Amino acid sequence: MPASLPGETNANNRTGNPSAGRPVTFDLLSGPKGSPKSTDTTGNASSGALATGIGFGAAVSPIGGSIPKAGFTDDYTPGVTKPDGTASTNSTYMYIGGGKTAIVSGTGAGGNGFPASWKISSPSPYTAGFGIGAAGNGGSRDAGAGPAFTGFAIKMVTAAGAVATGAVVETGFNNRAGVALTTGQSVFGSSTTASAAVA
Repeated sequence: MPASLPGETNANNRTGNPSAGRPVTFDLLSGPKGSPKSTDTTGNASSGALATGIGFGAAVSPIGGSIPKAGFTDDYTPGVTKPDGTASTNSTYMYIGGGKTAIVSGTGAGGNGFPASWKISSPSPYTAGFGIGAAGNGGSRDAGAGPAFTGFAIKMVTAAGAVATGAVVETGFNNRAGVALTTGQSVFGSSTTASAAVA
């Protein structure tokens, strides 16, 4: 079910596109309303916060000085890059085994002690649309009405000067931390561009 934002209205969390509540992070495949892994059809919303990925959040206290001291690197994108900035071409950093499998043997070949009716599958990671998204403090949860049902990813960005709440930290990423930033402070910025359709 879609992620709800604490402080937003129940109606907007359930059937609208919340942005005014406190910020939360979520899986891009399940947090936006109607997303591929959001199976709720009754208009309910979840508690919102990402249950795994401890330490991540759009509301992280701004990091001053050298961000490696905090265990991150500039431009780090949770679920997409390693903390050292190395990017992945698929969702193996986000999910064990890449998050999904594909049938590779049709109706099943049998043999090796398996019935012929069994189908054999192999890991088939997602190649687009995966990662950790965020909403709140003015950032929208849903990037579109579908059929893609995407959200907005987060990335570690660093202020080159004073940055007000909701303002641009780096091109394409806004400050949704709820506090103003000063020169050299870093924060998980919220993208202003919708994530790709899940593939």
